Amino acid sequence: MTDAGMLRFHVPEPEVRPGGAPDFSNVPIPKAGSVPRPEVDVDPRTIRDLAFSIIRVLNRSGEAVGPWADSLSDEELLEGLRHMMTLRTFDARMQMAQRQGKTSFYMQHLGEEAVSCAFRKALSPGDMNFPTYRQAGLLIAGGYPMVTMMNQIYSNEADPLKGRQLPIMYSSKDHGFFSISGNLATQYIQAVGWAMASAISGDSRIAAGWIGDGSTAESDFHAALVFASTYKAPIVLNVVNNQWAISTFQGIARGGSGTFAARGLGFGIPALRVDGNDYLAVHAVAKWAVERARRNLGPTLVEYVTYRAGAHSTSDDPSAYRPKAESDAWPLGDPVIRLKNHLIQKGIWSDERHAQAEAEILDTVIAAQKEAEQHGTLHSGNKPSMRDMFEGVYEQMPPHLRRQRQQAGV
Repeated sequence: MTDAGMLRFHVPEPEVRPGGAPDFSNVPIPKAGSVPRPEVDVDPRTIRDLAFSIIRVLNRSGEAVGPWADSLSDEELLEGLRHMMTLRTFDARMQMAQRQGKTSFYMQHLGEEAVSCAFRKALSPGDMNFPTYRQAGLLIAGGYPMVTMMNQIYSNEADPLKGRQLPIMYSSKDHGFFSISGNLATQYIQAVGWAMASAISGDSRIAAGWIGDGSTAESDFHAALVFASTYKAPIVLNVVNNQWAISTFQGIARGGSGTFAARGLGFGIPALRVDGNDYLAVHAVAKWAVERARRNLGPTLVEYVTYRAGAHSTSDDPSAYRPKAESDAWPLGDPVIRLKNHLIQKGIWSDERHAQAEAEILDTVIAAQKEAEQHGTLHSGNKPSMRDMFEGVYEQMPPHLRRQRQQAGV
């Protein structure tokens, strides 16, 4: 058989392996402020190029420039910085708690804080997020109590989910946070269904679906795009491209589409890419997509270009599959530092005030942790009752569950 007649199986390879020099030459970074801002009711066919660029607001000098730069006041920016700092401090304390055996599992947001914190401020009360496990910023920025979050992580007696969910898989209807699924991508089609139901009932609430770059390879992702585009569901379809799935680089799931946002083009869905480490850009794009959904203009697919600086979870060692210095080489920088520098450039913040805020936030998080640990942790204190596992599943408990509860003596 000649070479021309031989089939070869292709497996995509990352640009660099552990021990090599980090390489992000495949991530073209447009100049801040250079990407145009279309009207909300634009024909998706006329903005196809936005699926291949990156919307940016903050330039290298910390200035907000361009047509996407007008969506937040100084007070809102200061609040956003505090939300991101709080999430980062919360992460550090809970990561430490896991290492101390106080919980079984934890997942950090390090480097991705701007995505969920900024997006949350573009929503209205009643809107529903269908998140993955790395959007706790939706709760932090939405005013959800940290003590309650910690109780859920510890699975203690005050856990609002009664120990029936894995740590960090929060749920709060009142705060627009649908229960997280450990089976990745299932929430994407659920989000579209919820949005369709909202439209059918004549409601005013929209949905936001969340998925990671790796999970876009799941069939639910594509099914969600079919239904969202066909029925013009009032939803924002978010793809957080943090460069890595659990241990596989993004090229495995992206295939030949070039970008994840480009996946929306074949469905007629307007698709945008945004600098996920730029708080101002994330909020502006979220506000644009939310308004589009609210005005019955249908779904928008948004890809957030960011980087997972930490491990996938406390069960993961990223040094096994990527260079240790890769996060330092990420060209879009750190979202907290970038917003801090912008506020300093505006004259409303300083290094001294930032250090003071860090200390205040740490005190607040430690106080919340002490309060939560009074209710117990994984291996100490009180736990939810065994009776709780039989409750809250059916409106009317069926006979077989009543018998099982009686057999368990609870």
